[in-house]
Amino acid sequence: MLKEVISTKNAPGAIGPYSQAIKKGNTIFVSGQLPVNPQTGEIPEDIKEQTKQSLNNVKEILAAAEASLEDVVKTTVFLKDLANFTDVNEVYGEFFTENYPARCCVEVSRLPKDAGVEIEVIAILD
Repeated sequence: MLKEVISTKNAPGAIGPYSQAIKKGNTIFVSGQLPVNPQTGEIPEDIKEQTKQSLNNVKEILAAAEASLEDVVKTTVFLKDLANFTDVNEVYGEFFTENYPARCCVEVSRLPKDAGVEIEVIAILD
């Protein structure tokens, strides 16, 4: 079973030697998504808007793999400042509304492009 590279112009391109996502069998591994608007290259200032953009990027990559947020079984949220946890959680709850995926949320000292949040996911297709 070969791995398939997943790529879409509806999410920011990789800024290094990695793929937006890899599909192997029925499992999709989405690389960490920064809150970069794919059309403008801009990052919103507000952490809620950053979270929304990161999750929209994840959503677009999943769509390119013929999957959706409902297929997500695990997420990892990287925060530059854990004091933003409540705001990030509020937006996260707008994207994942039931049958929540497992999640890990950690504070990191710095993220690429000085973003406030980065989100990666693993999805499994039925």
